[in-house]
Amino acid sequence: MAQKMLLKGRVVSFRGSPFDGEPTDAARLDEAVLIKDGHIAEIGAADSLIRAHPEAEVKDHGDHLIMAGFVDPHVHFPQTAMIASWGKRLIDWLNTYTFPEEMKFGDIDYATEVANRYLDLTTAHGTTTMCSFCTIHPESVDAFFSAAQQRGQRVVAGKTCMDRNAPDGLCDTAQTAYDQSAALLEKWHGIDRLSYAITPRFSPTSTPEQLEAMGALWAEHPHCLMQTHLSEQTDEIEWVKSLFPDARDYLDTYEKFGLLGQNGVYGHVIHLEDRERHRLREMDAALVHCPTSNTFIGSGLFDMNGLMSEGHRIGLATDTGGGSSFSMLRTMASAYEIGQLRGHPLHPAQLLWLGTVGSARVLRMDARIGNIAPGMEADLVVLDLASTPAIAQREAHANDIWEAVFPTIMMGDDRAISEVWIGGHKAV
Repeated sequence: MAQKMLLKGRVVSFRGSPFDGEPTDAARLDEAVLIKDGHIAEIGAADSLIRAHPEAEVKDHGDHLIMAGFVDPHVHFPQTAMIASWGKRLIDWLNTYTFPEEMKFGDIDYATEVANRYLDLTTAHGTTTMCSFCTIHPESVDAFFSAAQQRGQRVVAGKTCMDRNAPDGLCDTAQTAYDQSAALLEKWHGIDRLSYAITPRFSPTSTPEQLEAMGALWAEHPHCLMQTHLSEQTDEIEWVKSLFPDARDYLDTYEKFGLLGQNGVYGHVIHLEDRERHRLREMDAALVHCPTSNTFIGSGLFDMNGLMSEGHRIGLATDTGGGSSFSMLRTMASAYEIGQLRGHPLHPAQLLWLGTVGSARVLRMDARIGNIAPGMEADLVVLDLASTPAIAQREAHANDIWEAVFPTIMMGDDRAISEVWIGGHKAV
């Protein structure tokens, strides 16, 4: 008989979107979750589950919050070592910090070291799945997937493709980008809990020929995700206009080469024009809000309320290392602050949903991860809602679960992470 684990606590899950109507109506609160064979078997009242499964090992987390592990749909694991680098906007930041660091990832030993360090750091912060850009080096992809495979994690990643406006050591060609991406996709996609994402970095670092090659590869593998960047900064948009003078807008530089589609994941999307908003919604493409990155690099304020009202598919991401934290809690806090600046503060239920269900929807994995429901994979995080004296004294006066969790969203860090479960196995 397979071993069963019963976790008791305050279990929060979602039965709908908290952006539709009253936010709290979308949430469900239970007392326990039963894990079996790496999956969620049941959720419900603790006494009932214990009676029904007397053979299960019980772990009582008291007032701790049990929820789905965080899902981070836009990261750059190779930027781990240069996170929080001072004082540049996007283009100078890439040239000064990012590209010199990414040059190192042709060394499989270095790539493996950083991949493991990144997964250690993110697991400690409660993140169980992420979608990562690698570097142009196939070694970087192999290192990341191998490290995640050993841990049993569900992750997405892809070789970053660039053939211009980058150092010689970080440029491939249209043909090598296609050939290496195709080989890596064949090697890793669908193996265990791993998925491949076709990954042109962004239009300024790819020639039309390379974008066309990536579009052709995606057409051959439309079930795969395609990840890139879109409309992050105003000076970036002007650069795109100078490089693609015939394009209607930034999105058109992808669309004309077959890189706009339902399985597209577009990071940042801050300064969208009306046509771009319409086309992204029409295609049901995914948008990713990266709030700590957008403030750290000075990009702008994401229009969460407007885009949600239009019906877009939206997730929340750290954007390590343009983002200044590995923590999805810190990312939620930043999203709340940007919402305040926009005049639409986000409810705690909306923030938790964005970092779990919403981000899993971005990756088209919401039937597997990002929520707690029977049959879903058992990727879980247990939050201590009184992890520091400052948080504890506020939580003590909470009137409901949302007042109790909000101080942890705003002030919490890895100390709030009591346990992490990945694929039904305790990781932290």
